Amino acid sequence: MPTAKKPAAKETPAKKAPQPVAQVRGMRDTLPEDQPLWDAMRAKAKELSSAYGFERIDTPVLEETSLFVRGVGKQTDVVEKELYNFETSGGETVSLRPEGTAPIVRAYIQHGMFNQPQPVKLWYVAPMFRHDRPQHGRYRQFQQFGCEVLGDGGAVIDAQLIVIGYLFLKELGIDATVQINSIGTAESRANYRNALVSYFRTKRNRLSEEDKKRLLKNPLRILDSKDPAIQDLKAEAPQIVDWLDEESKTHFMHVLEYLDELGVPYQLNPYLVRGLDYYTKTVFEFYANSQDQELAQSSVGGGGRFDGLTELLGGRPTAAAGFAMGMDRVFNLMKATRTAPEPKQSDIFVAHLGEQGRKRALAVFEELRKAGISSGEAFGKESIKGQMELANRRKAKFAVIIGQKEVLDGTAIIRDMDAGTQEIVDVRKIVHELQKKLSK
Repeated sequence: MPTAKKPAAKETPAKKAPQPVAQVRGMRDTLPEDQPLWDAMRAKAKELSSAYGFERIDTPVLEETSLFVRGVGKQTDVVEKELYNFETSGGETVSLRPEGTAPIVRAYIQHGMFNQPQPVKLWYVAPMFRHDRPQHGRYRQFQQFGCEVLGDGGAVIDAQLIVIGYLFLKELGIDATVQINSIGTAESRANYRNALVSYFRTKRNRLSEEDKKRLLKNPLRILDSKDPAIQDLKAEAPQIVDWLDEESKTHFMHVLEYLDELGVPYQLNPYLVRGLDYYTKTVFEFYANSQDQELAQSSVGGGGRFDGLTELLGGRPTAAAGFAMGMDRVFNLMKATRTAPEPKQSDIFVAHLGEQGRKRALAVFEELRKAGISSGEAFGKESIKGQMELANRRKAKFAVIIGQKEVLDGTAIIRDMDAGTQEIVDVRKIVHELQKKLSK
């Protein structure tokens, strides 16, 4: 009788390896090798702000959406297209902060800062969020350094803010030029808007669909259009300087005179309007004089006067001005002109042999840290060769080596990394001995 064949065993399908999780589009990681440049930017922001009498403020990442709708402008690109807004489980409508000025004005009102001696001068370095199209130097989460002055309408304030922004770039090694304009008061701007609409309506057949929408909703924004047709049409378009009221003209002339006195290079740009509704009178942008055309054609920062914003957000009328610097673009400019940073250096490198040596080396490392001596280590490594290679890469001046014999003897070896010589010292005197050597 034939033996029945056993059914073939089913093959277990190979388990697919999990796919790596990528970062969200438009976001970025700031890697360790990039941190020295970021540290330099943050330090320069703090140094200049403090020198000019500004105090630091931090506002929440989340704000009520109405703050930006009312403050920035409902028909701006920031609110219409780029705002990260959502409803919480409690029914609140909130947004990730797209810019720093409106939250600072909200804080100024909420905390009664108008009762303090005026002006109130505030600075910040903080992340902002815009659902913008990711491109070179522009991210959906980005860092800004900004300064705001509330409670002073003088032209000298506008000039000082421009100087701070200009010096921030210059002292970080970036050659920059300021583009500047005046958009006057709300009344003079309304008259100019009517003239601008009348002009572009006669050219409507040459406008893109996007610019036709701008002409209806926010006509001044058409001057920011990157469409080549607009660049040609602007040459014959009305200029806002011809529509300024006398007070705005006088204010603007004073700003330019202060900049001349301080030697800040600037270019008059009659079509500069900035993209947010709250601006009045002076507006300005910073452009890097870079060989990288993409970086040179995009502003790295800007600002202006916003005298009506405090009242618009429910406060008392308050003159105000400020600027914000795009730190990511500044970083890209710095990285393009600087060589790669040197590896992190340590005066001392603490090395070990064996488990007992590692335990004692841990304690020695803590003693050095408490004494303020810059030290490196690689306690996770077993090989003394690998540890010494790392000590060389970090350009350590001396290495402290502790093995089992040194633990039993209560000693440590100090090796001069340049000379290659070494000596044995009492481990209880290790800090004192190293301090003497480092002071020579």
